[in-house]
Amino acid sequence: MAEAVPDVDEQSLQQFLSDSPWDSQGVMDQVANDVNSLLGGRDSALLLDETGIVKKGKHSVGVGHQWCGRLGKVENCRVGVFAALAKGSDACLIDAELYVPESWKENPARCDKARIPTDKRTSRRKLAIALTLVKRAKANGVKYGWVGADSFYGRDRSFQQALNTLGETFMVDVPKDFRIYNDDPRPYLPSPAKTGRKSPRHKSDATSIKVSQLITEDDQYRRYQFRLGTQGAMAVDVIHRRVWVWDGQSAQAHWWHLLIRRDQGGEVKYSISNAPAKTSVHRLLYIQGQRHFIERSFQNSKSHLGLHQYQARNWNAWHHHMALIMMAMVFLLEQRSVRKDSYPLLTVSDMVLVFATILPSRINDLDQAIAVVEERHRKRRKDLERRSRGCGDLQRWAQSG
Repeated sequence: MAEAVPDVDEQSLQQFLSDSPWDSQGVMDQVANDVNSLLGGRDSALLLDETGIVKKGKHSVGVGHQWCGRLGKVENCRVGVFAALAKGSDACLIDAELYVPESWKENPARCDKARIPTDKRTSRRKLAIALTLVKRAKANGVKYGWVGADSFYGRDRSFQQALNTLGETFMVDVPKDFRIYNDDPRPYLPSPAKTGRKSPRHKSDATSIKVSQLITEDDQYRRYQFRLGTQGAMAVDVIHRRVWVWDGQSAQAHWWHLLIRRDQGGEVKYSISNAPAKTSVHRLLYIQGQRHFIERSFQNSKSHLGLHQYQARNWNAWHHHMALIMMAMVFLLEQRSVRKDSYPLLTVSDMVLVFATILPSRINDLDQAIAVVEERHRKRRKDLERRSRGCGDLQRWAQSG
């Protein structure tokens, strides 16, 4: 950025990102408000997901060997939990918080150096962060019909119960080994005299099964039109059941929707929803399909807006960067809304191309480009000289010993 943006340098940009005291959460709250004015409503979804950003070294705040969903494996990365508001094919990130691994929480000096706030150093699971984002969206007046999340969040029955207790309608994916009941397990409390416990656990004589065990015959599926894709209407095969979900602890089980969706490639997805009992399969299918659009938000923000392209290490910088990305996203969403009649197929890529052309830049001719290259080489030589001195000191130390 310092090479291209007029009247700035690396130091001023780094200060703005890492050290300036501006309120990143206040910016994200304003973004949530702006996106709500464009997308909020009954047919909108509050979508929760995480994304990992690969980083080298061990000094960047929150970095560690942990699961990186983008790569599908454990990698040295930073992971943020995000919320997006989506309606139809439009979606925009509105909130985020960095996940801090246990290895950081056990090292106060490391947390101090990365400037992690004291209240963020306690053990907070990603599920707890996701619930915080839901509560903050509600407090900000964001309007949506349901909460959506993938199976990492949906598989946790306490997460489902927490959303239900908050009065949220949800549609969450679950893994194929998620256990449900065909009949009410009717939990009961054994007599304390028999168990010898002061707080006896709830029990039941019912037997649970995996959601995948509900599929016994291919003809159980019914074909439904899903949503419009790049090649026209998408068709999927669906099984819908009402099933009982119980955590083995609560005094009551829940009778919720199970939606099993098989796409044309044969991939099967399982989802649980506490939507009202009379909700149609078409409506449930639409609700389930909306979760795709937070992935679209990640794709656009990484490919075109630089969500993963930051060079800063502390807590403040990470959240500042994400707030700026969200500002750019809502700006582009507004532009798309304003120009939807004249340019109905307008994409983020299209708009980035246009703005990259019209925004001022200090690189406008060959001489300026060569000057940038020479400055890069000057910095590289400086780094090489510093490393060379370090190697020389190490050699002299080894020889002296």
